[in-house]
Amino acid sequence: MQRSTALSLYVHVPWCESKCPYCDFNSHALRGKLPERAYVDALLIDLDQHLPEVGHRPVNSIFMGGGTPSLLSPSAVATVLSGIRARLSWAPDIEVTLEANPSSSETHKFGAYRDAGVTRLSLGVQSFQDAQLARLGRIHTRQDALEAAQAARDSGFDNCNLDLMFGLPGQRIEHAIDDIETAIALRPTHLSCYQLTIEPHTPFHSQAPELPPDDDVWCMHRAIQLRLQQSGYAQYEVSAYAKDRRRSRHNMNYWRFGDYLGLGAGAHSKISYADRAIRFWKDKHPNDYLNHVATERRIAGRREVRGRELIFEFMLNALRLRDGFELPLFQRRTGQSIGRIIDMLDELKTAGLLYVDGSRINTTDRGYRFLDDVVERFLPSTSP
Repeated sequence: MQRSTALSLYVHVPWCESKCPYCDFNSHALRGKLPERAYVDALLIDLDQHLPEVGHRPVNSIFMGGGTPSLLSPSAVATVLSGIRARLSWAPDIEVTLEANPSSSETHKFGAYRDAGVTRLSLGVQSFQDAQLARLGRIHTRQDALEAAQAARDSGFDNCNLDLMFGLPGQRIEHAIDDIETAIALRPTHLSCYQLTIEPHTPFHSQAPELPPDDDVWCMHRAIQLRLQQSGYAQYEVSAYAKDRRRSRHNMNYWRFGDYLGLGAGAHSKISYADRAIRFWKDKHPNDYLNHVATERRIAGRREVRGRELIFEFMLNALRLRDGFELPLFQRRTGQSIGRIIDMLDELKTAGLLYVDGSRINTTDRGYRFLDDVVERFLPSTSP
C-alpha cells in the first residue's frame, strides 16, 4: 500500500545551449535541432507507463527543470501540461514552475509560458557580475538578467525565483553583497542562494579554479543571510529564502520527504509504501531515453530504501528546513516508530544541536551551522 497521498511531478529537459563547467546535472549541449515533438511525446508516454501506480493521486506541484526547459517552445510546454492534466487530477492551486535562462533569446516567451499554464518562473541568474558570468560559462549578461526579471513581472508572473551563487572564482565579499542587493531591488518573491561546490566529473574538478578563502565565503554567507532577513526574506531552508507564503511548494515536498514522479531523461522518482520507499531513475542520455521510453528499459536503475536508511534519508531532507518537522510527519513518511530515533534526539538535544519542543524537532543555530554533522548521526552505521 502506498503511504503518501500528495504527489509532485518533476519534468526534466536535458538540453542546454552550452554546458557550464561547474554543472554536474544531467544536461547535454544541444547540437543541431531540438527534437521537441519527439521529446514531448516521450514525456507523456513515460507518464502513461506510471498511471497504474500513481493515477489515483492528485498533483500538488510540477517542476520543469534541466538542462534548460525554456529551450522548449510555449506550445510544447502547453502540450506537456495539458497532457498531464488529462491524465492526473490537479490541486486547485497547483504550483507549476519552469526554469528559464535570463538570456535575451528567451525572455520574449515568458508571457506565452504563463498562458500555457506556468505559474512560477525560476531564473538561473547565478551572478550579476559580467566577469563572474564569463568564468561560470553562462551565456547571459548582467543586463540580460535585469531585463529578464522585469520581463517576468511584465508577463504577469507574481511568483518568481532568482538563483544566485556565492563563493565564486575570484569573488570578493563586496561582489557577493552587490549581487544580493541587486537581486533584492528586483523584488522577486523567492531567492535561492547556493555556495559553489566543485563536483566530480566536471571541468571545474579537472581544472579547479581558485576559490575565495573559507573565511571570506563564510562572511559572504552571513552577509547574504542578514541582508535578506532585513529585506523581508525568511530563510526557511539551507539555501532558500522567501517572502510570506512564497516558499517553493515543490521543493518543500522534497524536504518534507514527500513522493515525486520524475519524467524525462535521467529524472529521479521516489514512491513510498507502508514500510519502504522505492527510488528509480530513467536513462540519462536523451537518445537512449527516446528509444526506450515505451518499455521498462527506460528505467536505468531502481533501489529499495528501508529501515535505518529510510530514517537517515528523512533526516537528511527534513532537518534542512529551518523550522524542522513534527514527529507525526516522521511516522507518516517513514512508517517507523518514534522509539527508533528518540535516544538520538535526546543525545543531540543534550549536545545543544537540536530543539525538541513537544512534537516539533528542529536544529539550534549551532546545529544548523553544523547540519552535516547532525544528519550524519542518523547514518545506519553510526546510529543505534
